[in-house]
Amino acid sequence: MEKLRLGYVGCGFMAQRVHMPNIQSIEGCALVAIAEVRSDLGKRVQVKFGVPRLYQDHRELANDREIQAVAVSGHYAGQGEIAIDLLNAGKDVFMEKPMAVSVEQAERILAAERQSGKRLMVGYMKRYDGGNIMVKKMVDKFRKTGEMGEIRYVRNHGFCGDWAAGLDTAWEQTDEPKPKGPDIRPAWMPEDIYPRYIGYLQQYTHNVNLVRWFLNAGDKVKVKTVDLDQKWGMLGVVILDVGGCRAVIESGMVEYHGWDEHTQIYFDKGWIRTEAPPLLLRNAPATVELYQADKGNVQSEFFPPSGWTWSYKEEIKHFVECVQTGAPFRSPAKDALTDVRVFEEIYRKYMENVT
Repeated sequence: MEKLRLGYVGCGFMAQRVHMPNIQSIEGCALVAIAEVRSDLGKRVQVKFGVPRLYQDHRELANDREIQAVAVSGHYAGQGEIAIDLLNAGKDVFMEKPMAVSVEQAERILAAERQSGKRLMVGYMKRYDGGNIMVKKMVDKFRKTGEMGEIRYVRNHGFCGDWAAGLDTAWEQTDEPKPKGPDIRPAWMPEDIYPRYIGYLQQYTHNVNLVRWFLNAGDKVKVKTVDLDQKWGMLGVVILDVGGCRAVIESGMVEYHGWDEHTQIYFDKGWIRTEAPPLLLRNAPATVELYQADKGNVQSEFFPPSGWTWSYKEEIKHFVECVQTGAPFRSPAKDALTDVRVFEEIYRKYMENVT
């Protein structure tokens, strides 16, 4: 199979320290072009990674007919607009989360995907973590066999910590100003609330997305209760109905040398628990614990059969393979629309309590 000819838009922290090195380590693709509006930074990154072509912006890159697919790291509101242009130019697209900052923007992105015939994958890397994949298979098995009883409660706890975990990959920086994104937000949302919404959406879209995936819930998500602080808008508890199961999202921030995040799925006869590693800790999958009361109170810990893998590398490998083969994405754009809808609904309820 020929290598996938890949372009990259945006040459900042995640591009240089995570995605570009991962792309260049994958045999199935070749990084043939980058686009960066900061000209000095673009030149430095081009030299550092030995990329053949450098473009001033994503529109120039989109006109390169040799490029088959493009990965995007950009401003949280701007990268969705970039994705629209790339889809319309006939490119398959990988983009960071969030796919969009409003349902209206998400629907425009999906319209571009349908009209272009190309596909968009959203970077929910937790779905590509070996430990989480193992949990997903366990949940599916126990729901099918019924041997653990019904799922009664799901608890997702994310108080964060040191997400970089000492990552020491060198990266280029300049004093050029970062490009500003477009002013896009839900039409009903006051301007002073928007920074809180973005802070919460940026981080916890991963958590809601992961719980939905574990439970095969799709779009069957309802927001029941929202109790978030008024200063930051992200510290507190949100209760969801996810596919008929009560799920609690505990969110906040803490100074911690590690990463304080876990998901626990409670059945009648035990639980499954996964604990996340710091996000940028290479080749360290989530840990998995299974407790079964009817097996003699057996508590087991498992190491994923996929071994020491890194979710960020696995997601880009998945993107390349799916573009080459036509297989469905594990985190497609259509599914990501649900996350955007849920977060708008969370903040509508949050607004009811803002004084």
